[in-house]
Amino acid sequence: MSRTFEAIQRVELERAQQLGVAAAPPQLKSTVVESRAVKSVRVGEEEVLKLVQRVFRSAPDAPRVVVFSAIGHGDGCTWVSSSAAMTLAAQTSASICVIDANLRTPGLHNVFGIDNAVGFTDAIAQSAPIRSFAQQISGSNLWVIPCGSIATQSATSINSEVLRARIAELRSEFDYVLIDAPPTNMYADAITLARLSDGMILVLQSNATRREAALKAKESCEIAQVRLLGAVLNKRTFPIPQQIYSRL
Repeated sequence: MSRTFEAIQRVELERAQQLGVAAAPPQLKSTVVESRAVKSVRVGEEEVLKLVQRVFRSAPDAPRVVVFSAIGHGDGCTWVSSSAAMTLAAQTSASICVIDANLRTPGLHNVFGIDNAVGFTDAIAQSAPIRSFAQQISGSNLWVIPCGSIATQSATSINSEVLRARIAELRSEFDYVLIDAPPTNMYADAITLARLSDGMILVLQSNATRREAALKAKESCEIAQVRLLGAVLNKRTFPIPQQIYSRL
């Protein structure tokens, strides 16, 4: 089993857990519980597929370096950015790199099951080539740069000129770069990164993100002259009528 497939399975499991659906073992795939989990995950995958098509595959001059940022903690930004990276990698032979720039609560290494000893924060602090901090997912065109082991010490260095140089290097080394950033309304990092990128995608949580908070994030992008590429409504569920549900 490849690490790419294992990563996709891990993301699907986390998605099902976010939706409050218990994961059933493989031998119980015919049960109602498993049916609900699969249906919920597939809805999420379809939305990610649409996102990738519209943002990255719609035009020859489509954005190549994109920042993903949630409105608040727990909105599912890491799931959206990692899923988008895997979907994009599956659709093209181009080189894809997804980066964990959430220095406070990093989680991308957990999604892909990779080591977090060296990563993005180390790249900011050191001068080695950017590829030396990236880990390629076996058998794929996808690279992952986790946050790194010195995240807490590097939280204040996000505004450095080194960051600008590193983003430029990433742009030259990879065809597409997806950056998982911290929440826009809580830290300045997301806007700083977005100003060095081709635009930002905001991640909102269904039935949780307040309208005022979303508008505040949108205004922050406008003030900073950041190109807002779109917004993703995460953790959205589609109730099934009882008559149909009872037949599953």
